[in-house]
Amino acid sequence: MSDDRETLADFLRTRRAKVSPADAGLPPGIRRRTPGLRRDEVAVLAGISPTWYRYLEQGRSVRPSDQVLEALARVLRLTEDERRYLHLLASRTVEREQPLPADVPGELLIRQLVELNEDNPYPVYAAEASCDLIAWNRAAGDYYGGFGAASTDRPNMLRWLLFDDEAPRRLPQWTEDARDVVHRWRAIVAAHPDDPQVRARLAEFRARAEFRDWWNQHEVQLQRSRTRTFDLPDGRRETLRLLVVQAPEFVPSFVVFHVPV
Repeated sequence: MSDDRETLADFLRTRRAKVSPADAGLPPGIRRRTPGLRRDEVAVLAGISPTWYRYLEQGRSVRPSDQVLEALARVLRLTEDERRYLHLLASRTVEREQPLPADVPGELLIRQLVELNEDNPYPVYAAEASCDLIAWNRAAGDYYGGFGAASTDRPNMLRWLLFDDEAPRRLPQWTEDARDVVHRWRAIVAAHPDDPQVRARLAEFRARAEFRDWWNQHEVQLQRSRTRTFDLPDGRRETLRLLVVQAPEFVPSFVVFHVPV
């Protein structure tokens, strides 16, 4: 079973378990050994063969059409984020997003963008798909306690959130912040499953129990702005809005700006 197919199978199973018979307009029935809908109920409601749907949840090499995916999204009551994620997982032949050719390297553009914000009083940082940091301004180091930059490894935002003791001290809503980043990263991992650095980081982060729990829940969140609250060493508590910026020349890398709310 390929990683993509296994991930798709896990995703379908976890979403099916969240939909009750009542949600789907079905009688509750008796002797239900598992929560949520049964496989055959999902298949009937989506208008597909129960055997074929079982193959999907078993991770077999079947290729659902867009119409089938939309039917499953409807039956499983997927959010828009989850619907797009479902299509991403099922699109075996989709070309993984790569930077478009440009007259300057993408990483140089990113570094220049961060350097232009060196005097910005609010954090600006750039990261790769693996969450490894490429560059950050002085304010980002101040707000995030240096990202654990004293480590011999390249600083990594998700590693800092999961393993650095400074993270929960700086972020009073640490659980919500860390879980949100994990949910967002899931979509990135699905889009770049063969990236060796992404796979290495995934294996590394599994050492943290909270990460394993959140990852196994298979929740997914696409990139959008959100707020984050900081407790700073000088006693200030400040809430900023995070804005994620990408450009065709440097995807899947991204730049995160913080602006006051």
